[in-house]
Amino acid sequence: MIYTSILSGNPITLTKPSLHYKSIHIFHYQIPKVTSSPKATKRSRKPNTHLMNLITTTPNQVLLKNKNKKKKKRGNEKITDSSQLGSQQMLGLCGFGYWVQGFRCFSWLALNFHMAHNLNLHPSTLQLVQNSANLPMVAKPLYGALSDAFYIGGAHRIPYISIGGLLAHLFFRFPFSVNVLSWGALALIPGAGEVLPTLLSFVLLGNLGASITEVAKDALVAEYAQKHKIGGLQSYAFMALATGGILGNLFGGFFLTRTEQPKIMFLLFTLLLSFQLAISFATREDSLGLSQPSDQNGVRKSISEDISKRFSNFVTAVSEESIYRPLIWIVASITIVPILSGTTFCYQIQFLNINPSVIGMSKVIGQLMLLSAAVLYDRYWKNVSTRKLVGMVQIVYATSLLLDLVLVKQLNLKLGIPNEIYVLCFSSLAETVAQFKLLPFVVLFANLCPPGCEGSLTSFLASSLCLSSIVSGLLGVALASLTGITSSDYSNLPVGILLQFLAALVPLGWISFVPTSESIAEKEGKMGRSKRSRRNRRVGRVAIGFLYAYRREREYEI
Repeated sequence: MIYTSILSGNPITLTKPSLHYKSIHIFHYQIPKVTSSPKATKRSRKPNTHLMNLITTTPNQVLLKNKNKKKKKRGNEKITDSSQLGSQQMLGLCGFGYWVQGFRCFSWLALNFHMAHNLNLHPSTLQLVQNSANLPMVAKPLYGALSDAFYIGGAHRIPYISIGGLLAHLFFRFPFSVNVLSWGALALIPGAGEVLPTLLSFVLLGNLGASITEVAKDALVAEYAQKHKIGGLQSYAFMALATGGILGNLFGGFFLTRTEQPKIMFLLFTLLLSFQLAISFATREDSLGLSQPSDQNGVRKSISEDISKRFSNFVTAVSEESIYRPLIWIVASITIVPILSGTTFCYQIQFLNINPSVIGMSKVIGQLMLLSAAVLYDRYWKNVSTRKLVGMVQIVYATSLLLDLVLVKQLNLKLGIPNEIYVLCFSSLAETVAQFKLLPFVVLFANLCPPGCEGSLTSFLASSLCLSSIVSGLLGVALASLTGITSSDYSNLPVGILLQFLAALVPLGWISFVPTSESIAEKEGKMGRSKRSRRNRRVGRVAIGFLYAYRREREYEI
């Protein structure tokens, strides 16, 4: 602390008698050194003071100080209003963006129905198309690195969610144009979805735009949450994602039942993407209070140097044990389980003749369960040990895979449960649990993400998860081929389901890779940085008018 004492002696008189200077003595109070001696204890309670330089102030300076205080107060009010407006814009942009991302199941339900019902694709071929369409997602780290380093018009998040006019920046600046054009082509161009190579090319183009958009949204959420110290923003985004999935599957099943025209659904989804495009154009990134590009002395680093520096920081972050160990676990737990989703979908559509609306409603119930689980996690389960929670979720996931075995063996009919009711209630449970398993890891990596690496680390996580899903799907295709599962013979499907169940239990063997809690992992990730900055921190900033004094070290640290 700094103590002041205004002297009451005669003032110093200048040529003008109306102006007086009041002398102020500045004393520096030091924290007493602690000693074990009782006598020294009494002495140590008395503060040690040192007379500092003599400082004089004038009445004009006092008036100037009062004016500065009023201006500062008005400025703080403006900053508060702008921050509240930025928070509202962020919640709207984030909520609607993730809602649209969840609503993509609306168009994908139509696409799966089109491939299974209209094109009569082989189950393995359908699943191969589903997993090959996710290949653009693997390149997410590249999009994330560009989003972190390359600013467009003073912003580096929202421009990657919007559209522009320069052809050279088409792939990396305007993802929604690609997304809108791809689904719009499937809806408006005759024969675009009738030939498999053409269909696959448009789907790949649409997922390219979606992947760039998702990277920008994930990085925007992570950066905004860290900068403004907002907890639960990832859970809010997850809830918006689940809500979009609920409505997407609900309306998807309804439209397929009423029209059986997937092209109409493609067109409706294109209009929704165009509306999101308009919202992204109307939002300015500087209103969100995010970091602006550094421009010191008018000299800016080249893009290659900036990307190289950020890549080095990204490698350093991923090399941290608190990051790479849980990353290895979640990627391996997905990769090792062969997915038979395409085969099961064809079995329900082609063999059991389940109405598409029933499958759509089953997805709605699954998304409702996912939304409820996200709310419970944000309220209660966030305090549970991460390792314990993930282990329990993995066991539930492995058990839920056996529910398809009940349907294939028709055990539900022996219990008096029709196929439609069973599919409606239990068909999407395994998929829901698999999606919820990602939420603790998304929150964990968002907390551990170093400043400046939000786009790189979140995109690397998404890319790793996507690649593991692709490998898992390809293993499912190989398993279906090895067991002899075809569109006319599903007799060996129970064998594949049992192998799925056993594979889902294997990741429990290295559950120790998952941290016991987020706080411990976050502390481990920040420990090195805090030790380095401890001796250089500023302590005790005290203001006297326009004067400031700093104590850079505590006395007992010297």
